[in-house]
Amino acid sequence: MTLSGFLILLLIAAIAGALGQAISGYSLGGCLMSIVVGFVGAFLGLWIARQLGLPEWLVINIQGERFPLVWAIIGSAILSMVLGLILRRRTI
Repeated sequence: MTLSGFLILLLIAAIAGALGQAISGYSLGGCLMSIVVGFVGAFLGLWIARQLGLPEWLVINIQGERFPLVWAIIGSAILSMVLGLILRRRTI
């Protein structure tokens, strides 16, 4: 994979992570955290899809690397929601 392909993959992961965080209503941080949430969300969402026997929707191929965009957004939303419930400060 070339540098330009890797940067495009990072950009798509950042967008997926930001959309997932926006859907869940909890932001974990800035752009770097959106990239991390996007990649982890892609793995989580794809794992959930495979466990339920669901197809991959809107798969983006970047120089042979597959990135399931819909499942990345869904996985990012689930990840952000769970982390938001765990990390949210409790006020009395």
